[in-house]
Amino acid sequence: MASFIPRKGPAGKRVWQAHIRRRGYSAQVRTFDSKAKAEAWTRKIESEMDRGEFVSRTEAESTSLSEALERYGREVSAKKRGHAAEASVASAWRQSAIASRPLAGIRGHDLAKVRDAWLGEATPATVRNRFALLSHLYNIARQEWGMASLGNPVRDVRIPRTANARSRRLVEDEESRLIEAAKTYGGEIQHLIPWAIETAMRRGEIAAMRWEHADRKVRVLLVPETKTGTRRRVPLSSRALQVLDDLPRRLDGAVWSMRPDSISQAFERICATAGVEGLTFHDLRHEATSRLFEKGLNPMQVAAITGHKTLQMLKRYTHLRAEDLVELIG
Repeated sequence: MASFIPRKGPAGKRVWQAHIRRRGYSAQVRTFDSKAKAEAWTRKIESEMDRGEFVSRTEAESTSLSEALERYGREVSAKKRGHAAEASVASAWRQSAIASRPLAGIRGHDLAKVRDAWLGEATPATVRNRFALLSHLYNIARQEWGMASLGNPVRDVRIPRTANARSRRLVEDEESRLIEAAKTYGGEIQHLIPWAIETAMRRGEIAAMRWEHADRKVRVLLVPETKTGTRRRVPLSSRALQVLDDLPRRLDGAVWSMRPDSISQAFERICATAGVEGLTFHDLRHEATSRLFEKGLNPMQVAAITGHKTLQMLKRYTHLRAEDLVELIG
């Protein structure tokens, strides 16, 4: 049975509080700015109860996006290797205009406004990553947090597309210029550049290297933790072995002292000094992968070295130059 109680709302304006009490269901209460809206809501809820289709919306309507993000951080992100990166993405949502809105009250048009605001200050890839996390949060809330009535508003908004692959490779004398600039700069970056080109390892994998994982006798480096969750062994070329021989042994067992973000920052400075434009440290992984193909390795062999899970992903990181393939075709 539904009842309607007039209340004094903000600025003294009258609002209507609708109550639904029915055996077998928890009490449902919601406030509207008109009695007509309250009556329409009660008819909808009671009809769902009559058909046995009612699912409580109370938690979804009382949990704000900010509160959900905090729970997501504790229960989901904390268990991921990339939890630090996800914390940064979650922080962006907590600073958005809809952070205090209840999950059930966020619609596609609300997200579209956030998207457009972000596109004025961030890259499409960054915005896409932020929306991917939000979509996962809604799915978790619906599937695991008891908010079965909750829809996913991310499905109702256009997500900016991004180019799947970069085609930037080292050209002409860029490699030698980078090496010379790195020697002048000093420190580990002068060894990190040739290491990245020789091994095709990810930046995070390089930063996490330890001496006990390098087997010089069989010329293989173990990568115990990877982005894909599968450990792999990377064969070491003569140039890669020379890099290891030129490095001092650290007491803590780590091969490098630089963090991933420090590597990228140092590489940016090296590029500026060398006059090399449009190149990132991650592009060295692209360069290394392409060189493996140019040496005649087949896709499965290259994937075993680079750690790509699918050939489609491998293709995204491979950019063969036609002029370098001329000799191969005769």
